[in-house]
Amino acid sequence: MSGRLPLFPLGTVLFPGVALPLHVFEERYRVLVRHLLELPEPERRFGVIAIRSGREVGADGVGALHEVGCVARVRRVEEQEDGRFVLLTEGTERFRLDALDGPERSEPYPTGLVTELPDDLGPANEAALLGRAVRAAFSSYLAALGTASGQQIQAPDLPPDALALGHAVAATVLVDLDERQQLLAAVDGVARLRAELALLRREVTLLGALTAAPAPELTRGPISLN
Repeated sequence: MSGRLPLFPLGTVLFPGVALPLHVFEERYRVLVRHLLELPEPERRFGVIAIRSGREVGADGVGALHEVGCVARVRRVEEQEDGRFVLLTEGTERFRLDALDGPERSEPYPTGLVTELPDDLGPANEAALLGRAVRAAFSSYLAALGTASGQQIQAPDLPPDALALGHAVAATVLVDLDERQQLLAAVDGVARLRAELALLRREVTLLGALTAAPAPELTRGPISLN
């Protein structure tokens, strides 16, 4: 994939294979949804890209974007009586944002020139070893999270595939946007799993040192995985 893509800047990071519900209320993105609904279902796609600086709402809200994003394919659309839309989307392939289109574009929503990024696994033997280690570390992380919050944390079903596992863990672990963005931009699945293993071990150590933790942060539900 290479070419122009509608963009939806957000304060979150989308990963391939992960579901992302969206509540669309800003007019320029309502226009985007209406344009998408004119297309055949397989072509109803746009790029989700994390905001580096600025905010989601307002024509001048976004100051800068990260370089790597993820294509969101629209799976379900519900139009509300007041014109808002509720979307269910799913991440597909990663892309690199090569250039934002200028103000002369006809669409009210942002668009940009993008290039699809390969999502290679890396060395299979290393991926298998790292996959097992990440699963064990993720289980320890959830246990430590539950202990620190004083609540039971429901574990998501992790996919068996090592590449999908890396995306699922990256979408679920509670870290800041910059760290999540680094996981999305990892050169391959092995690099992502290796980074996640270090991250999970760090988080288990930090959680173990806590005597109390802010409930809203620690009990935030994980992103649902498809």
